[in-house]
Amino acid sequence: MNNFLLAVRSSFGFLSTIPVGITMEGLDEFFKRTYLHILVGIVLGLIIGAVAFGLQSFLSPQLSAVFIIVFVYYMTGLNHLDGIADMGDGLTAHGSREKKLKALKDMSLGIGGVAFTALALLAFYTAIISLLTGEFLLPEGVSTAVIIFLSLFVAEVSAMQCMLTIAAFGKSIHEGLGSILVKSTTLPKYLTGFAMGIVACTLAFWYIGLPLVGPIAFVASIASAMVLINISNRHFGGVNGDIIGASNEVGRTIALVAIFLALKYGFGGV
Repeated sequence: MNNFLLAVRSSFGFLSTIPVGITMEGLDEFFKRTYLHILVGIVLGLIIGAVAFGLQSFLSPQLSAVFIIVFVYYMTGLNHLDGIADMGDGLTAHGSREKKLKALKDMSLGIGGVAFTALALLAFYTAIISLLTGEFLLPEGVSTAVIIFLSLFVAEVSAMQCMLTIAAFGKSIHEGLGSILVKSTTLPKYLTGFAMGIVACTLAFWYIGLPLVGPIAFVASIASAMVLINISNRHFGGVNGDIIGASNEVGRTIALVAIFLALKYGFGGV
């Protein structure tokens, strides 16, 4: 199989639950092209957005939000949410950096992990509800269903860029898949992913006459990844796979919040 196509297939196997199969050779090819995170984000965003569009059409906002979240994790798996839990345990552990690192790597779940996971899910749910029920001044003919479709598309692309941001600018604290991603994500690969992501997010809302909404969400999510790098450096001395996964969850929700604010306060147009 062509090495690029093998990398594409492996990127979906690594970053989603789509049953495409994955091998060590495929992972090696994928890590040579880490910008493929954005391609996966684009495809997942289109699928998740389309499902959300349909759900919003015949369910209440509350039920739609619940089923959207269920479908997001059905498509992406729970590894990134597990990263939030591990990060929460590490950040809330008392004592030295060594104790915090031990809590971060511990397989058991503590109260910090439970609290961080609950807050992350609550924020995700609330962001979706806000977009489904918000009163926005939208261009003629643009429905709430269209907004939720575009929002989830942009959020998924932004979440993938967050992981690339952690990998590109973070420092590994131990060996593992996270450290391989960090070593592999050079600045040219990061900028390639950034270019793909910013174009995709801009075109999404440009289509309905709100060209700045997508870039605002994209940049806001990247900023959240930079904050996570700073927090992780202070508490752990660097980043690992858990922090990379956590940035995906945080970045997705931050993107949705940024879209809500841009629509609510009229920052979406030129």
